[in-house]
Amino acid sequence: MSARLIDGKAEAAKLRGRVKDAAAALKAAHGLTVGLGVLLVGEDPASQVYVRNKGIAAREAGLHAVERVLPATASEADVLAEVAKLNADPAVHGFLVQFPVPGQIRQTAVIDAIDPAKDVDGLTPVNAGLLVSGRQGLVPCTPWGSLLLAREAAGDLSGLNAVVIGRSILVGKPMAQLLTNDSCTVTLAHSRTRDLPALCRTADILVAAIGKPGFVKADWVKPGATVIDVGINRIDLGNGKTRLVGDVEPAAAEIAGAMTPVPGGVGPMTIACLLRNAVVAACHQTGIAVPAGI
Repeated sequence: MSARLIDGKAEAAKLRGRVKDAAAALKAAHGLTVGLGVLLVGEDPASQVYVRNKGIAAREAGLHAVERVLPATASEADVLAEVAKLNADPAVHGFLVQFPVPGQIRQTAVIDAIDPAKDVDGLTPVNAGLLVSGRQGLVPCTPWGSLLLAREAAGDLSGLNAVVIGRSILVGKPMAQLLTNDSCTVTLAHSRTRDLPALCRTADILVAAIGKPGFVKADWVKPGATVIDVGINRIDLGNGKTRLVGDVEPAAAEIAGAMTPVPGGVGPMTIACLLRNAVVAACHQTGIAVPAGI
C-alpha cells in the first residue's frame, strides 16, 4: 500500500478562493472591508517570513492587512499597549501576535490581553472555552485546517478512533476537541503516554504534533489510517543546506491510507484558515451572517 498524499496546497487554494469571494460579497453588499492585523515583536527571520506571507495572503484575498512591528527590546507593557490599540481599531476585525515573543514578555499575558472577538488565533481562554462547550467561536487555525484535511481524506469522521500526539494549546488540545466535536473517539497522547506505539496503531486518524522530526515510526501506523503530520522541523543536511521534515517518518506512507506531506500539507491550510477566521470575526462583530462555504 502507498498512501494517497493529501494535497494541502490544493485544499488551501480552494479555501482561500472561498474567502476571497466572501470578502468581495461583504464589501459589495455591506461596504465591509475585512481587516486582519499581525503584531511582530523582534527580528526573528522565520517570524518575519511568516508575517510577510500572511500579509501577502490577506491582500490577495481582498482583506485590509495591518502589520505592526516592535523591536526585540520592547517591554511587556509596550506589547500590551499595542495589543490594546489593535483591540480598539475598528478597521481591524481580527489580529494575532506572532509567537514566540522575546523572553521578557509573558505569552500568557499577551494572549489574555487580546479581545476574544478579534482572536483569530483562537488562543484566548474565552475561545478555548467556547470550543470545549461546542459553541461558536474562533478556532485555532492549524487544528481547523488539519480537521478539514482529515475530512477530505476520510470523509465522515463519526465513530472513528483518533489519536493526537502532543498537548499544546495551539494544536494538540484544540485538535482533540475538534475531533471530539466530529464524533470521533479521541485519545490525547503526550510525552508520558505509556506504550505510545501500540496506542497509535489503534488510530483511524493519527495526528502528530509533537515537534520532533521523524518521531512517529512507520510501524506505529495502522494500515489504511489517515495521518495528519503537523510537524515542521528544519534539519541540517550539512554544507549549509537544510530540509523541512515532519513528525512522521516518510516510510509511514507505505502503510497509511492517506497522509499529509511536509511541506505542502498542513502548513498552507494554516494561513487559509487565518483568513477565514478574519472574515468570521468581521461578520460576528457587525451582525452580518457568515457567508456560506467558509
